[in-house]
Amino acid sequence: MGLIMMLPLAAQKDIFNPVYTGVTSLSIAPDARAGAMGDVGCATEADVNSQYWNPAKYPFNIARAGVSLSYTPWLRQLVKDIDLAYVTGFYRIGDYSAVSSSLTYFSLGEVIADQYTIKPYELALDVAYSRMLSETFSAAVALRFIYSDLQYDYEEDVTAGSAFAADVAMYYNNYVLMGNRECMLGLGMNISNIGSKISYDGGSTNQFIPTNLRIGASLLMPIDEYNTISFSFDLNKLLVPTRPTYSQFLEEEGYAANDNSRYSEYQTWLETTGYNDISPISGIFKSFSDAPGGFSEELKEIYGGIGIEYCYNNQFTLRGGYHYENEYKGNRKYYTLGAGFKMNVFSLDAAYLISTAQSNPLDQTLRFSLSFDMDGIKDLLGRR
Repeated sequence: MGLIMMLPLAAQKDIFNPVYTGVTSLSIAPDARAGAMGDVGCATEADVNSQYWNPAKYPFNIARAGVSLSYTPWLRQLVKDIDLAYVTGFYRIGDYSAVSSSLTYFSLGEVIADQYTIKPYELALDVAYSRMLSETFSAAVALRFIYSDLQYDYEEDVTAGSAFAADVAMYYNNYVLMGNRECMLGLGMNISNIGSKISYDGGSTNQFIPTNLRIGASLLMPIDEYNTISFSFDLNKLLVPTRPTYSQFLEEEGYAANDNSRYSEYQTWLETTGYNDISPISGIFKSFSDAPGGFSEELKEIYGGIGIEYCYNNQFTLRGGYHYENEYKGNRKYYTLGAGFKMNVFSLDAAYLISTAQSNPLDQTLRFSLSFDMDGIKDLLGRR
């Protein structure tokens, strides 16, 4: 893992300084609807996949219960067996609260080492409870178990890691008048993956999980009796301290600025700086003020997307969006588009990503979500 993190060239160390975390699969948008709108979903209209984006939206869902299955290929231009599978569901209790759960499984394919076949993977299982605190405002809490087994060789001193985390989310939903149109305004916030660190070497070193602050807004506008359009955006900030850079290590230790052979010493040096000893809660507060480049670099750590969704007769949907991350903090920049088709019983959504930056693992990738309305299934079976 350490070698993978150190791949950027030494010449880039002064400027390329992303926030490093373990279990990066927790940062992948799992469903096709949000994936088609630039990875936006914190304040959009509630749907069955709200668990990942903002579980506080569930009490506002029109359906009583639902289940969704999503599939996302990964690095398909290079390999054929890396993918993300996501299953989620919810059930509204009465008119004011809901319970929900999801399972994320990220498969890294098969690796043949000596006579063994190894299948590294990551998974996360969570459950959430959400409740309306007023007619327009709701809140939710979620608990999550995380397991990551990235062992590629039985001879390596690498172990599987596990962690526990929690989410705290809020959602505001109300009608606003714009001219003579009654529009729906949504505002949301979700602080996700607040929890323990994860270790891949038996506890000798620890990595932060991707604790994230997400805020969003959405405005749904009716065009006429059959057509609606909505505009949404999300902003994100990883609540993880920025790791001291390799260039800082070279400068403080008096090595040449272009010395590219001291990565192992750098890892040891990180321990002396106290970075590996920062607690997850302290890391949340430090994440707002510890970037080596000061406030300007903190601003670069904010990333997000904008999305648009057009719907005809609540059945046919077209979507588009754009996602932006600063080139010195990860460089994930891409356009997205997609479509959806909804019936009484199920809905099918698809998303396609077009990267504007090199080396995006989802470039030119289709992802799919299939959702079921449990009320519609009961009606179909005549169990009213």
